[in-house]
Amino acid sequence: MADQPFSDVLSEWVQVFMHRSFRDFKRFMDEAGLSPSQVNALMRLYHGEQCGVTDIGGHLGISNPAASQLVERLVQMGFLERQEDRQDRRARSLKLTPQGRGLVQRGVEARRQWLESLTANLTPAQQAMIAESLSMLTEAARNLEKDI
Repeated sequence: MADQPFSDVLSEWVQVFMHRSFRDFKRFMDEAGLSPSQVNALMRLYHGEQCGVTDIGGHLGISNPAASQLVERLVQMGFLERQEDRQDRRARSLKLTPQGRGLVQRGVEARRQWLESLTANLTPAQQAMIAESLSMLTEAARNLEKDI
């Protein structure tokens, strides 16, 4: 592996990680009866707190009518609630319900458990070396995002 170019090693890791991540994500969606867009909207609210339907549409790259339909379905399922916006009483903001927050937390916990299992397969020295490398990689990736 030492003779492999860095980009090849990184590509291999991404492939393994994405395969596992997608499999867990798919299981999570199937168990919850949700589409990828619905899960993405829930994750947006979980990590970004309250927002409006327009924000959801922009985040998902879909039209406002499509975002409204998606949100309405999540409200009917009990995962989201609409609240009057404090700054603009004509607008409604979206918020996860306790049921919606719990659902997302179960998905996050499943991924965390896999990462804990992965970590247990590495020595403390390997963990430290990988942590330092991943920190550098994360910084480099964030610097690329600044240019977009």
